[in-house]
Amino acid sequence: MPWHPSLDWQPLTAGTGQATGGVWRTPDGEVVKRLVPGVRDPRHHAYWERQALVAESGVVAGTAGVRAPACLGVERDADGITLRMAYTPPVEWAPEALAGALGRFAASSLEEPAWGARDVLRDRLGTVERRGGWASLSRAGVASPAIEELWGLRDSALAVLDDLPRVPTHGDAHPMNLLGRAGDDVVAIDWEQFGLGPIGFDLGYLLLAVDVPLDELVAAHGGDMAAVRRGAVLTAAYTVVSRAAWSLTQPHPGDHVRHMLDLSAVVEEAAGQICG
Repeated sequence: MPWHPSLDWQPLTAGTGQATGGVWRTPDGEVVKRLVPGVRDPRHHAYWERQALVAESGVVAGTAGVRAPACLGVERDADGITLRMAYTPPVEWAPEALAGALGRFAASSLEEPAWGARDVLRDRLGTVERRGGWASLSRAGVASPAIEELWGLRDSALAVLDDLPRVPTHGDAHPMNLLGRAGDDVVAIDWEQFGLGPIGFDLGYLLLAVDVPLDELVAAHGGDMAAVRRGAVLTAAYTVVSRAAWSLTQPHPGDHVRHMLDLSAVVEEAAGQICG
C-alpha cells in the first residue's frame, strides 16, 4: 500500500530539497519528513538518503555550535523514507551569533562519513556549465569584468578551496535552517548537504542571507580568519552569481541580480583572491 501522511498531520512546508516529499507536524508535536528516492551517489550534495543517515547516526546530535534535532525514528519502505524528529521551535538569532555558532561547529572534530557531501560547489558549477554558464548575465548587460574573470578561473577557484582545511559543514547555512536554540548552540534542520567542506563554506552561505558586513561575520566566526574569509568569499561569489544567471532564464527573475550587484565587492574580492 503506498505511503501517505495521516489526515491529522499539519503540513509545514513542501520542502525544498530534491529528495523531500513533504514535511508535517503531528498532533503530539513530532515533525515528520518524507524522503523520496533521487540522487543515489552518496557523495553528491543532493544524495537522497543523507538526511536520514545524519539522523540515524547521531553524528551531529551533540556537536558544538550547531546540532541536529533529536531523531525519534527512521522508517524505510519500498517508496522512500519517513524521518521523525523532535519539533524545533524557531527563535531569533543575530547574524553574528549564527556566525559564531558556525565557527564552533567548524572546529568540531568529526570523522567524515562515507555518505557525507563532497565537492558541493564543484558539482553545482558543473550543473551551471551544462546549462550554459553565466551567458545570461552577458546578454542582460550585467556581467562585470570581475564576473567574467571568475567564470574563466573557476577551476583555479575550486583548487583554492580544495587547499583549505576541511571542516564539518551543514551545507545550507541559511537562517531559515539555523532555526532553534539549545543553550548557546543552534538547532539546525535540513541536513541534506552535510559533510566535510572547505572552511568558510557555511559562512559564505550565511553572508548571502543576512545584511551584515563580511568583516563582522568573519570576526564572529573566529578560527583562522584568513582561511575562513577566503572560503566564504569564494563560496558566496560563485553562488550569488550563479543564482543571478539562473534567475535570468526564469519567467520571474526575482531579486537575484540586485543581490549580486549589492555584493559586487565580494565578487571583486573573490576574483582578486584567485588572480593574486
